[in-house]
Amino acid sequence: MNHNHIADTHALLNSTEASLTPTRRLALQTALGLGYAASAMPLMAQTAVQTSADGLTTGRVEIDVNGFKVPAYRSAPAGKNNLPVVLVISEIFGVHEYIADVTRRLAREGYLAIAPELFVRQGDPSQFKDIAKLQAELISKVPDAQVMADLDATMQWAAQNGGNTNRAAITGFCWGGRITWLYAAHNPKVKAGMAWYGRMEGQTNANTPKHPVDLVTSLKAPVLGLYGGADTGIPVTSINTMKEALAQAAVKGNPAAKGSAFVLYPEAPHAFHADYRASYRAGPAADGWSRAVAWLGSNNTSKPSAASCFKRQTPAPCAV
Repeated sequence: MNHNHIADTHALLNSTEASLTPTRRLALQTALGLGYAASAMPLMAQTAVQTSADGLTTGRVEIDVNGFKVPAYRSAPAGKNNLPVVLVISEIFGVHEYIADVTRRLAREGYLAIAPELFVRQGDPSQFKDIAKLQAELISKVPDAQVMADLDATMQWAAQNGGNTNRAAITGFCWGGRITWLYAAHNPKVKAGMAWYGRMEGQTNANTPKHPVDLVTSLKAPVLGLYGGADTGIPVTSINTMKEALAQAAVKGNPAAKGSAFVLYPEAPHAFHADYRASYRAGPAADGWSRAVAWLGSNNTSKPSAASCFKRQTPAPCAV
């Protein structure tokens, strides 16, 4: 396992949470048949958000990628067309109930939100009982190029199923946060990105030839980075490195780099938005969500609805 995956593993393991054994079997499984990151951490039933599907079209779909069927979970306002699109990219645990719920939250804001299962060719994350093994035996084998192609196909599916991909955005968590940066540099249709604690630099190899810090001059959409100051896998120095790279790209005339921004929650750990895990921090999660929805509305995707799923909470974060 290379240094990137070691760092990610340390960030995902909170204190003594070294295995993937849940305190109770997950009652909240999606129509995809995937559990919560199985074992990732104890399910925090008292904090897990459950968004109603009333008035929404939700559930499993399949996306054709050159003859291969990639499963996905999508949510959208029922009976609506020409909807702005948000791609939702999971953590290393795949598309489980938390990710499905994020799509429903976005659908309630007026978006067609879709979360493709990007690990399906390499395996099923829910079958792993140990994070380090999951990283080494599955996640590390997923090529960035494959992910970009799958997301391009997901965009095409959205365009054919009620979505307006000229108003598209992407958001992702942990592993998906890194992918958010990459895809914002890949597809010119993307108008905004919201990266939640995604790694921005690290070792390269055939599957991960470049990291976000290497692609700032190619950014095609501004990205809002939402990060925790107590993240043991992504230090503040890494955020500062990315900020400097973005500033240099802005000087060279890249408007997306100039428009990108970070919000740092000083006391928040990695995965502070993951409401099913012990790392969840309600204040930063709610504030970050509010900012993410506002970011969508200010970057030519869509004006967010008046009734947001979350209300902004204090204390205010430290913007960096």
